[in-house]
Amino acid sequence: MRPQPVSGATAAADPLFQLPVRYEDRTHVTPLGALIAGTRVVVEAEVQVADVVFRRRRALLVRLSDGSGFLNLRFFYFSRAQVEGMARGTRLRCAGEVRRGPQGLEMVHPEYRRVGVTPEPLDDRLTPIYPLTEGLTQGRARANANRALARLAANPAQDLLPHHIVEKLELPTLTEALEFVHRPPKGTSLAALASGRHPAQRRLAFEELLAHQLCMQQLKQRAQREAAHALADDAQLTTRFLSALPFALTNAQRRALDDVERDLERQHPMVRLIQGDVGCGKTVVAAAAAARAVGSGRQAVLMAPTELLAEQHWRSLESWFRPLGVTVALLSGSQPARTRRSALEAVASGEVHITVGTHALFQAGVSFHDLALVIVDEQHRFGVQQRLQLKEKGRRDSIVPHQLIMTATPIPRTLAMTAYADLDVSVIDELPPGRTPVRTVVVAEERRSQVVEGVHRACREGRQAYWVCPLIEESEELRAQAAEETATTLAEALPGIRVGLVHGRQPARAKEQAMQEFKAGHIQLLVATTVIEVGVDVPNASLMVIENAERMGLAQLHQLRGRVGRGAQESSCVLLYRGPLSQTARERLACLRDSNDGFEIARRDLELRGPGELLGTRQTGLAELKVADLIRDADLLPAVREVAEQLLRGNDALVAPLAQRWIGGAEEYGRVG
Repeated sequence: MRPQPVSGATAAADPLFQLPVRYEDRTHVTPLGALIAGTRVVVEAEVQVADVVFRRRRALLVRLSDGSGFLNLRFFYFSRAQVEGMARGTRLRCAGEVRRGPQGLEMVHPEYRRVGVTPEPLDDRLTPIYPLTEGLTQGRARANANRALARLAANPAQDLLPHHIVEKLELPTLTEALEFVHRPPKGTSLAALASGRHPAQRRLAFEELLAHQLCMQQLKQRAQREAAHALADDAQLTTRFLSALPFALTNAQRRALDDVERDLERQHPMVRLIQGDVGCGKTVVAAAAAARAVGSGRQAVLMAPTELLAEQHWRSLESWFRPLGVTVALLSGSQPARTRRSALEAVASGEVHITVGTHALFQAGVSFHDLALVIVDEQHRFGVQQRLQLKEKGRRDSIVPHQLIMTATPIPRTLAMTAYADLDVSVIDELPPGRTPVRTVVVAEERRSQVVEGVHRACREGRQAYWVCPLIEESEELRAQAAEETATTLAEALPGIRVGLVHGRQPARAKEQAMQEFKAGHIQLLVATTVIEVGVDVPNASLMVIENAERMGLAQLHQLRGRVGRGAQESSCVLLYRGPLSQTARERLACLRDSNDGFEIARRDLELRGPGELLGTRQTGLAELKVADLIRDADLLPAVREVAEQLLRGNDALVAPLAQRWIGGAEEYGRVG
């Protein structure tokens, strides 16, 4: 069970849903002579001596004894009254974690209270440990929870789920579930509680998942009640666009495009997600949708998470659409003022048919003449709010644009139906012909010289390579520095090989020039940070080296690997790691070595890291679940969707209180501020 604090007013108003983060077994006392470092225990002993010491920092040190051994208590924050209450002979009952200290075993800031010589009863239940906010102590949090449980026992009407649903699912009532999670009986296994599989925890997980599902479904219903232009494409631009392509769509691309075209023909806004593996051809499907919008006399916009990816999309769309007489413009934050002003005027007048850009598209000065289609690439990089803000840019009276969202982070169908419950989902599960599987090898840092020699050999044979430096730091400056140092080192080690450099702190023009030279073959080895994770397409690049691969997630490693294998020749990816490897890192690297299947890799990534990082913490509230776990509780999801549909059909009055209970003071899904 991994609950997090309930946010905002909800936490303060209802302690019932301020759930414990873990539990301690305080139902028995452990003799001091039996203590083991790293365990959490209850002890009872007499104060031998208490001193305030001044070493590196002021501290109160208390020496305890029970006849079987000794234990030190260490306090860094204390009052004069606490010191006076630690007189020799005072008997204390303490609870906390035993650690190794400078003078033997110790507890740092344990919970404690004075007890008499007469034995006092121990707890008859496991002790909940709550997440604390400023001014809230564990004692007060437990007292708040106990008072709230008493109120609930007197008023079980707080159970919002209909009784027949709870019975059918064989789950306990809300009263029973909350009583258990706040006050687990003595003898309950701590390991079982940590697993989150107890029926009481499952009852709360079900209700939380249901609250999120209902909110997402309501967002979808609200979107379906809005009006959009039906895009008939009288100019037959989509047909002309597809005919001019130098390749045919795969069956999977065709199916996805059929879904999109059916949506665009309706007078209700499309809100569709296209998910598929790296290199499956999502951009072409999105371009065909844009062609339908332009062929209907209207505009389309494509939003990308980085300037580099936006530039790549703009270049692709420009090459496809210019021969068809369609104008494509780029809008980014780093453009010169004159270029940007000119582009803004052309977009607002309707002279530009398709606009490509980054977050700069949200800015107040950006307006469209007649926007009918919003395309968002890499959905997990943006929040729901950002996507809907861009939709609002295209609102004309009561008419809103269609939305097409793309992600190269494929996730299992069951999870997609939950995480993206406000979207219709199309899957492209087939790679274009000619894409060769990438051979992946895992190599220790000690063999770096052999890897450098392999790069040298590949470049001498006329191939090109990437060397990625994903320094995992918050500072973009540090990333750039690591890439610059690596580029210098490799240039010295590879005489005769032209080495280029791309990182996030470069001016847009420098990045663009380096990428163009790499694509043209003038640069043989491109050293880069993870800015090249998405969007770069160089068919002749057949080797990728990723440094510090052990520190990256599977989804990102798979995205990076997808930059090679785009031509007919065999491609390789070298995962360079620094030991020792953790068990998780070992499993992650082994998974990538053994599989090229994006869906399988995404499934393993979910197991190893959970949905928050895969989906993106801002993509949906599901990344911030308090009790539920999308992997552990996946078997609940079909019932969650079924019950959500029932409630929305016949009892939607429950949606608001369920949302308030579990989502709290957070902004309602889909509300644009």
